[in-house]
Amino acid sequence: MFKWLVPISGLILLVAMGVLHWVVPARIERSMNITRDHVRYEISPAAQALHNDMFIADLHADTLLWKRNLLERSAVGHVDLPRLQAGNVGLQVFAAVTKSPSGENYTANSDASDNITWLALAQLWPLQTWFSLYQRAAFQLDKLTDFAAASDDHLRLIRNRADLQQLLLDRLAGRKVTGGLFAIEGGHALEGDIDNLDRLQQAGLRVIGLTHFFDNELGGSLHGTSGAGLTEFGRQVVQRADELELIIDLAHVSPQLVRDVLAFGHRPALLSHEGIKGLCDMGRNLDDDLMLELAAKGGILGIGYWDGAVCDPTPLGIVKAIRRAIELLGENHVALGSDYDGTTEVLMDTSELAILTSVMLEKGFDEREIRKVMGENVKRFLLENLPGG
Repeated sequence: MFKWLVPISGLILLVAMGVLHWVVPARIERSMNITRDHVRYEISPAAQALHNDMFIADLHADTLLWKRNLLERSAVGHVDLPRLQAGNVGLQVFAAVTKSPSGENYTANSDASDNITWLALAQLWPLQTWFSLYQRAAFQLDKLTDFAAASDDHLRLIRNRADLQQLLLDRLAGRKVTGGLFAIEGGHALEGDIDNLDRLQQAGLRVIGLTHFFDNELGGSLHGTSGAGLTEFGRQVVQRADELELIIDLAHVSPQLVRDVLAFGHRPALLSHEGIKGLCDMGRNLDDDLMLELAAKGGILGIGYWDGAVCDPTPLGIVKAIRRAIELLGENHVALGSDYDGTTEVLMDTSELAILTSVMLEKGFDEREIRKVMGENVKRFLLENLPGG
């Protein structure tokens, strides 16, 4: 009788692993990346025509964190290639999240806990990612690279200006192709080793966020406990990033760290997903004077779509935040930074972006402003700051 226990136990284990691998991740994401029910948006023919004629770019999505096939349309989450194509998105920045504290909040977080370890286990990520933040970043970059390779040239990893210029030419010629730019959300993924920055850059990293929800080896987080500026290692990272022509992302960093980077770095920086504190006084948003310093150094701000960034996450509320950002920073320094798939609750996924074009037209934005915010500012910034190729 006992001879049957081993195969039966093995079968039970396989079934349990299958449930863990396929059912649990989808349930987790469905509870965290939410698109609220809403009436179907009506887009005027004029707004749709303009939307279809634009280059559209989004500076931040955390899609690679989740167990989904980026090349297939999903009912879960906010971003995949079919929905990017439906929204006419020409370029999406995909950020790798590698660590996230329990009880994550906008006020004060320590680095003592980590939810991503459990997510990696639930999604059966490779064993090396269970114990290494660097390996989690490398794994997510590999995912993006593999999706691009399997996409029949509908998704391309953008590494340099030449890649972006070719993407622009192909889109003008009518080809249905979207660019993907890889970022890391927090320099803790480097694990205190500057050589890891070179390794990720060689594999395709082009945007580096310095901190996320907690202080790390590079400096203080906006949501950490120290309020610190750049550490010595942080200075090494910024200097090496400048040498490698990597783009610094100042989302989630402390005010002092913003000032230190703007004073120390030699290249313009992004602030990929945030809002305007003068309009939405939330702990997620930096003070307006720091936004002005960012713009004065040639940087751009991506406006988010969730309540923590804009307070009112309706299309109208997002457009109001865009208008306030233009009034504060000028039309050349404002872009889109959705934070899609970043455990956010929104009122539109990426396939529905034409509603922003429509509302901007209704609210008196001129076509030049709309084109700049929807993607031209990002295109210009990247053509000026990506490696030459």
